[in-house]
Amino acid sequence: MIRLDNIEVSFGDFVAIPHLDLHVKPGEFFTLLGPSGCGKTTALRTLAGFIEPTRGAVHVDGKNVTRLPSDKRQVGMVFQNYALFPSMSVWENIAFGLRVRKEKSADSDRLVRDIARRVELSDEQLHKNVAELSGGQQQRVAVARALVLRPKILLLDEPLSNLDAKLRHQLRQELKDLQSDFGITTVYVTHDQDEALAMSDRVAVFNKGVVEQVGTPQAIYDEAATEFVCNFIGDSSPLTAEFISELNRLSGANLRPDAKSYLRVEKASLTAPLNGGAAVGLAGTVVSRTYHGLHSRYVVRSHGADVRLLVKEDGGAHPEPGTQTTIYVQPGHVLQYHPETGVALAGKHQAVALP
Repeated sequence: MIRLDNIEVSFGDFVAIPHLDLHVKPGEFFTLLGPSGCGKTTALRTLAGFIEPTRGAVHVDGKNVTRLPSDKRQVGMVFQNYALFPSMSVWENIAFGLRVRKEKSADSDRLVRDIARRVELSDEQLHKNVAELSGGQQQRVAVARALVLRPKILLLDEPLSNLDAKLRHQLRQELKDLQSDFGITTVYVTHDQDEALAMSDRVAVFNKGVVEQVGTPQAIYDEAATEFVCNFIGDSSPLTAEFISELNRLSGANLRPDAKSYLRVEKASLTAPLNGGAAVGLAGTVVSRTYHGLHSRYVVRSHGADVRLLVKEDGGAHPEPGTQTTIYVQPGHVLQYHPETGVALAGKHQAVALP
């Protein structure tokens, strides 16, 4: 559906995107994820036609659209601040693109009413000024204005970033449901890893203009391809060479002590697994405990590593700071990266010969 081939984007002497190859499948919810200034919005705006690449080609539905203006690409865009017209009613905002396209009045009315119903905007809301609507309702207006033109692709540039946390959680599911209902190919830009993991079919993780990994949310989380992806997605504890050596001694594993090693917070435990399994216990001292309602977050120092882990508030034992304890870890859960390149070691988190 969408192909970005060998894209380079430069602004004067500054190369924002040195080389980008991406393929988005029809009907997919595809997210561009990364920190501020990493190139994800530049990539989106290049796809939309607002930025012309200095090299490479943009293909949509098998057609080269690299030199086509944005209004000829059959894409709908929802901006971070929604870019609604404050002096217009909701109806007028949604119908704006239809008026520019010179749709017949009867057809325009029908299309506005249909799209408003599908995004759950009432007739009463249609005749309100957009300033009278909540943030979530304004977002629906922005999505409706993009979809009423029946684009092949929907582009969303951090549309939830200006909302409070509770509303963001509510609207992320609504956005995903809308995308599924319409079956429209969607490219979504965010710096929020939770949004990306919860909403996406696949994710491209950007770092300084370069895509470090493309994959499903689960693959990116469980098998991060680079040290950057590991640290940017989720919460992990860096492990010391001493910790890895002790883990190898207790388990018979062959992890590399000289690699950069990490452990996801949910992969460590203060209780031995009921079925035994591959987990082994390492001695440690509780450094801190922070209460979070459904769980407590612990830091346990073991063999030079400060291991973060979560303990459910289910009435079980909760050791206090300063007490001795045991943490249980499976060697197969340790993520390892080359100490110089930051690339994941081959195999399941290990096995490349290090220099």
